[in-house]
Amino acid sequence: MEQLRTLVERHGERAQEPVRFRPGTWRPWLEPHRAAHVLDIGVPSTGGVRGDRLVGRDDLAALRDRVGDDPDGLRDLFVAVMIWGSGTTNGRGPRYTGAALADPRLPAVLRSTREAVRAGDLGGAYRKFVLRGVGRSFFTKWFRTVDDRDAPCERALILDDRVFRSLNALGWSSWEAAGTRHWPTRYTTYVHHMHDWASSMGVTADWLEWFLFSLNGRLDEPES
Repeated sequence: MEQLRTLVERHGERAQEPVRFRPGTWRPWLEPHRAAHVLDIGVPSTGGVRGDRLVGRDDLAALRDRVGDDPDGLRDLFVAVMIWGSGTTNGRGPRYTGAALADPRLPAVLRSTREAVRAGDLGGAYRKFVLRGVGRSFFTKWFRTVDDRDAPCERALILDDRVFRSLNALGWSSWEAAGTRHWPTRYTTYVHHMHDWASSMGVTADWLEWFLFSLNGRLDEPES
């Protein structure tokens, strides 16, 4: 991964900014499930459309710590993760979140996958997460948010399609590295390699994951 090391050295001063979202777009999908109060997360945005708000990883962590084990609180945290993951660019996010909130499996899935992640069983969490409208790019955001384990450990990381594009552009294949096409194994292999690379490059695994997201497969032109 020498090419990645070079990119990290060149762009190591960059940092992830909060995500802007539009409460008015989300409200019709959340109100039927009595989850519209989650739209108060974050802070008002000074740019963009009036009424937009900004939410960052710190906001998600604060909400996670506040809700604890409360089932309704876990649902609210999940909604916040979906909002953060969608921003204003994923127009399907509100609809998919509404579908997940209507899925009767939601409480059990959120509880069981949170327990698995906190126990370090990331492969088990991957196998257990089955909800309408929620794919890998988003449920791994849930994994990362609920993983509040103390270091040193290989905490869960997000495996977004944009991260995948960057890894593929760098010549890394999850199924080749894992020796199988079994997705839970490929995910845990990805997490292990990311922590290993980050440690060798002097950055955090969270930062490296975000940096690969920002590259989006374009190794010569990172996005902001």
